[in-house]
Amino acid sequence: MQTRALGGTGIEVSRLVLGCGNFGGIGSAPAFFGQGESREQAFAIMDRAWELGITTFDTADAYGGGRSETWIGEWRRAKGPEVRAGLVLGTKVFHSVEGDPADHGLAPERIRRQLEGSLRRLGVERVDTYLTHEPDPDTPLADTLGTLGELVREGKVRAIGASNVDGELLRATRGYDFVQNSYSLLDRDPERDVLPLCEAEGLGFEAFGPLAGGWLTGKYTRGEPPPSGSRMTQRPEGYLHLDDERVYRGLEELGRLAAERETSMAALAIAWLLAEERVTAVVLGPRRPEHLEAGIAALELEAPRDDLAALF
Repeated sequence: MQTRALGGTGIEVSRLVLGCGNFGGIGSAPAFFGQGESREQAFAIMDRAWELGITTFDTADAYGGGRSETWIGEWRRAKGPEVRAGLVLGTKVFHSVEGDPADHGLAPERIRRQLEGSLRRLGVERVDTYLTHEPDPDTPLADTLGTLGELVREGKVRAIGASNVDGELLRATRGYDFVQNSYSLLDRDPERDVLPLCEAEGLGFEAFGPLAGGWLTGKYTRGEPPPSGSRMTQRPEGYLHLDDERVYRGLEELGRLAAERETSMAALAIAWLLAEERVTAVVLGPRRPEHLEAGIAALELEAPRDDLAALF
């Protein structure tokens, strides 16, 4: 497994990161708490990820209503000292673990309370990375960053990051060590200003959503209903705009190029991200252990970035 330094943090992350957002739920959405992957399924996915050399796990306090962190902690405790020492853990703060719509945000006292819950569920005294899950317009950014900096100095957090942020926020502060944003062949927004800013400031960048909710796997076909259990049947809001003839034509060409290389569309799409020098790592969110194979295949592929980008 390839590794990269996460910006200037001194933390080495695997180029493929295991995203644990479907453990016990579908992301932070309270409507799906208790759904997603079961504890047994989550353990199987974590086992396979570790076998493949994926040493970096990404979660959030509210994923599955706390189930994701809890199961990662239980899995970690069941492993030997080599795994516990080598695992790079990252979690996030913003949403409610209980699904309480009034309990959210990045106020200093809330960050401290939420981190204590995360440390307890994960069974650790410190997390390697701690991210703001999204911006909080109700809390001054200086207050949030001041608290996060204190947590680093107190030894409870090694590095701080920002997820789902734009260039305007990044330009307003120099407090974050890395960014984790959606980025894929079908979501190119980071290229506009976030990636250039990360490069200029020496920040790491992790890309989540590399397959655009499954669109880049070829599972969605024009004129056909989405497969049962797919993202388009659960949380389709962020992907409805992709139901477009130009997208379908691009997907067909991506499938043809993947077949020429005797690989999958998913692997080629992930390889396109890995070929971007400004991308430190790619966050995969597998629903089954075998879904990780596309990421592993991508590590060995040479992706023509310009040719693939021109498809969409």
